[in-house]
Amino acid sequence: MIKKTLLPILLATIWISISEFVRNTFLLHNYWTEHYQNLGLTFPEQPINGAVWGIWSFCFATAIFIFSKKYTLFQTTFLSWFVGFVFMWLVVGNLGVLPFGILLIAIPLSLLEAFLATFIIFKLSNKK
Repeated sequence: MIKKTLLPILLATIWISISEFVRNTFLLHNYWTEHYQNLGLTFPEQPINGAVWGIWSFCFATAIFIFSKKYTLFQTTFLSWFVGFVFMWLVVGNLGVLPFGILLIAIPLSLLEAFLATFIIFKLSNKK
């Protein structure tokens, strides 16, 4: 059970966390900080924010695992991406803190993130 449940979720969580960190720290950091500065806000970068993103990554990986029980690799990828990212961007956009310019980079990279996390889960839990 641990090998086919917990291990895939944990490894997918690690992948998601690395992907989020690289995308938002190295590729999109300037977009985020400038956008927040223009709003008169400080971009939240405290350790607690990183911890919350770690929890989000675990929840996202868990959702992918649950979806993978019923759907194919590509169905799970798209459903996971839609629930994990599109919903988040709608909320962040509605709050007025989403720099829409990042979506040109974030959409393809988030699709890749969701696909690889799904792939990890499918491979390690022996799904077809």
